[in-house]
Amino acid sequence: MGIETDTKERLLACAKEEFLANGFQKASLRTICAKADVTTGAVYFLFHDKEGLFSALVEPAYRGLMAALAKHFAEDAEEDFTTYVHTPGDHDDFAEMLINALYADYDAVTLLLTCAAGSKYENIVDQIIALLEQNFGAMAVRYAASTGREVNPFMTHWLSHMSVMAYVHLITHERDREQALRDIKPVMEHIIVGWLQYAVR
Repeated sequence: MGIETDTKERLLACAKEEFLANGFQKASLRTICAKADVTTGAVYFLFHDKEGLFSALVEPAYRGLMAALAKHFAEDAEEDFTTYVHTPGDHDDFAEMLINALYADYDAVTLLLTCAAGSKYENIVDQIIALLEQNFGAMAVRYAASTGREVNPFMTHWLSHMSVMAYVHLITHERDREQALRDIKPVMEHIIVGWLQYAVR
């Protein structure tokens, strides 16, 4: 292992600890460097600044999460509501895909969802809610057309918010992936049934 690689790994390990403890905004670059036994110049050389250091920790998790959501949205776009009949558990595959993305690097996702205030990722939860609302809204238009009813915009917004916050709550309360998957499946069932009942009126 080269000196630069070793220094980078020490910085990332110490940064993760500091960011998890204090969040991005309050994290001390001096503390990180002291624990990693390097000067602040090493951070600027390897990561440009504190934001770059934080990004190095969370960007892979961010991309994995966005990819999982994009895959799901593409599948939703093909849903034919004229023939769709809900059966319990028919969204378990999505729940498992999203749990896999979230728990592939638990600490990085925790940083991303709960410790990013002050960084370029600070609005990530709101961004995901907006993406989900856009997806739910498009589906609701097709669903309404198939039922002769109209879209309920308040409920599509509220269900979008509730869906995302269910996963945020899970990340902050359950570290074990298998237990998280068991916990989220009935939540998903509740959301799907609620969406089918209330996304249109």
